[in-house]
Amino acid sequence: MHSNVHYDTLIAVDRARQLRQLALVGVVLAACALALHVVGFFDPQRFIEGGPAFQQLGSEMVPPNFARWQHWVVPLRDTLAMSVAGTALTMVLSLPLALLAAPNTTPHPVVGRAVRTLLAAFRSVPEIILGILFVAAVGFGALPGVLALALHSTGMVGKFYAEAIEHVDPKPLEAATAAGASRFQVITHAVLPQVLPQLADITIYRWEYHFRASAVLGIVGAGGIGFELMAALRLIKYDEVSAILLSILACVLVVDGIGAALRRRLK
Repeated sequence: MHSNVHYDTLIAVDRARQLRQLALVGVVLAACALALHVVGFFDPQRFIEGGPAFQQLGSEMVPPNFARWQHWVVPLRDTLAMSVAGTALTMVLSLPLALLAAPNTTPHPVVGRAVRTLLAAFRSVPEIILGILFVAAVGFGALPGVLALALHSTGMVGKFYAEAIEHVDPKPLEAATAAGASRFQVITHAVLPQVLPQLADITIYRWEYHFRASAVLGIVGAGGIGFELMAALRLIKYDEVSAILLSILACVLVVDGIGAALRRRLK
């Protein structure tokens, strides 16, 4: 009898859990439907009226015009350089901030909370806005793009780094502390060896993202292929626009392939 009661209790608990999950899924779906309604997704008249414009735009973009491809090589190189430099600077800024933000490595809870707030402030400002601000501060070129990428991504990457550090196995930290290791030695010998693969994975993913973001930042004068893209849009050369977009796509695929290969080597 006791066994049957226990089994019935387990079934009731499982059903309650499933009901809670279904209710959560229902709430999420309702929120998504409401958001689509707010932005006008369920207004078929707008799609019907926009059909001719889409058709005309497509006819002007096909076939792509690669006549000026030589002019895009240097901007594409600059875009790649921006992504690498931005990722390197992000890494340099994010790691110390993450160590200050993680509860198990921060020198004081107040410091941890302050640094987490700072990281949230960094990631709350889009790269495009930061790009405009840095262009106004240091002028046109790749430098403001690198600064914009690094500052925004520090907020995101620092958060991911801190979460990885927070979930390390505490036993090596306790053993190192008990052995008389300094805080710096605990971090270098007990914390970082545990999280280095995760940190490298996060960094590679961010580099892949940075290449795509670098192309957009060129639109606001931060150098790279985005500048050429904006020039073609202003001149209404949509066949050239499609060619530039295809060139960016090809580079994105190469960058993603390199990133995937690096992640496989780190496993």
